[in-house]
Amino acid sequence: MKAIAKTRPEPGVEIIEVPEPSIRPGCVKIKLEAASVCGTDLHIYSWDQWASNRIKPPVIIGHEFCGTIVEVGEGVTDRAVGDFVASESHIVCGKCKQCLAGQGHVCIDTKILGVDVDGGFAEYAVLPWENARPTPKTVSPLIAAFQDALGNAVHTAMAGPVKDQTILVTGMGPIGQFAVSVCKALGASAVYATEISPYRTELALKAGADHVFNPAKDNIAAELAILAPGGVDGVLEMSGHPSQLDLAIQVVRPGGRLSLLGVYGNPIQPVNVNDLIFKGIEVQPIVGRRLWQTWDQMAELLASGKLNVDSVVTHVMHFTQFQEAMELMKAGMAGKVVFTFGNTQ
Repeated sequence: MKAIAKTRPEPGVEIIEVPEPSIRPGCVKIKLEAASVCGTDLHIYSWDQWASNRIKPPVIIGHEFCGTIVEVGEGVTDRAVGDFVASESHIVCGKCKQCLAGQGHVCIDTKILGVDVDGGFAEYAVLPWENARPTPKTVSPLIAAFQDALGNAVHTAMAGPVKDQTILVTGMGPIGQFAVSVCKALGASAVYATEISPYRTELALKAGADHVFNPAKDNIAAELAILAPGGVDGVLEMSGHPSQLDLAIQVVRPGGRLSLLGVYGNPIQPVNVNDLIFKGIEVQPIVGRRLWQTWDQMAELLASGKLNVDSVVTHVMHFTQFQEAMELMKAGMAGKVVFTFGNTQ
């Protein structure tokens, strides 16, 4: 079968021929229907410092995908051939203190699909049965494929109250756009956003943002003081940019919450700790998806009909067009790029 893989410790990925994976005990085999490109895949493609320190070629990349189960391994009773499923990328041990306490999202022995083990940018993939999350066939494969990423936004948004709240989402990459749509679906009174890219600003407005501020041009704190006197109820920091961290602390109301999902190039950042203390801000570092609470919440949102993330999908390509997809992502001229599988176009 064909697969997109990192084969050498240098920039780029390529399509290679690999044996079709064999089923293993406790696992399911999936025939891929769609897969989505993530920022992690771009890091691997670019072979930046993180990727060169983490990835051990050769490895099939890709961790956001969906498809139909075609085979189940020994011991699997909760999945069946014909089930439509989506991938959860974090493979956890189930035995550590965190897993046993319902905190699998911070398992100390987490392995990630497409990073530590072979992923899903291929015609078939084999993964642990728990990581194959049942999805109603009413959900389009173009949406089902990126539930892993959507779950990040659901986890971040639902870490605190949303209904009737004013929310600021900083950074309008795909997960920031998802967060806007999630907050609107959950009944936020207003959802504001920040973004410097005109392209992504337009996508954010399509996702439902009431207003998108440009940090390079706008006095955001002054404008928000008019729109949300006393401060916004919550800030979802998705950008990983130091200026947005400072902004978040400045504009959130006393007693509000700051939920941090963005990852910083320089992890050591100065913050006004006194403001955090004297404003009584609840700071929530967010990682991954709560296993399996976030998936249940996401399923309810998708079933409700209130969550619309169609606008985030800007490109649908056959997976053999991976080079074009990666360059679009690299240029910042795409929301979510979704790969399809089947006959080569």
